[in-house]
Amino acid sequence: MATYEWRQIYGYEYLYAGPLFIHQLSHVWVDFRGIADLFMRDRGIDYFENSRRATYVQREYAIRNPREFNNYSECCWGITASDGPGPATLVVGGRQREFYDYIARGVPDGPDDGTIAPWAAVSSLPFAPEIVLPTIDNFIKNLRTEEVNPYGFKATFNPTFPHQSESPYGWVSPWHFGLNEGPIVLMAENYRSGLLWELMRKCPYLIEGLRRAGFSKGWL
Repeated sequence: MATYEWRQIYGYEYLYAGPLFIHQLSHVWVDFRGIADLFMRDRGIDYFENSRRATYVQREYAIRNPREFNNYSECCWGITASDGPGPATLVVGGRQREFYDYIARGVPDGPDDGTIAPWAAVSSLPFAPEIVLPTIDNFIKNLRTEEVNPYGFKATFNPTFPHQSESPYGWVSPWHFGLNEGPIVLMAENYRSGLLWELMRKCPYLIEGLRRAGFSKGWL
């Protein structure tokens, strides 16, 4: 816990991690609603609420768009560890920009090069459906990033990166990552029915591990 960083960003107090995936992947399998370890008990919340706040910070960062990237908005966000159009240092619109390849992007401190990962926003569905559902709707109706990917949304896109393409959303990752597509399906199901959480709550090894880690209350 000595390395934990409790921060206030855009009015939200939470256990900080810049890339959104850090606030998501353990929640694919574990229902953290109502259970907490010592660190979270001392702060009066659980890790589910913590991830909800991190999700709102992501959207607020996109709304404020401090680095002035193209297309960032309240319905276009999702910054996490992902591939990108770099490495490259280019002058775009009179401003020198650094673009990265695969890197742990994060908010608000960066690194950030204008690369959006749709799966990162979609996988926050259980935490904050009121802001994730409109974002999904935007991705489907306006950016239409799913049209060229039979597996779902493309991994990432970057409208700021200068790229000769007919695509209205600029550079689009040519890759497909199961690590990206998997959480979309699993977290959508947790939002819809809680199926994975229900199954894992019956696992005695998980229960014992959580208790040894100091988790208590709630369904434990």
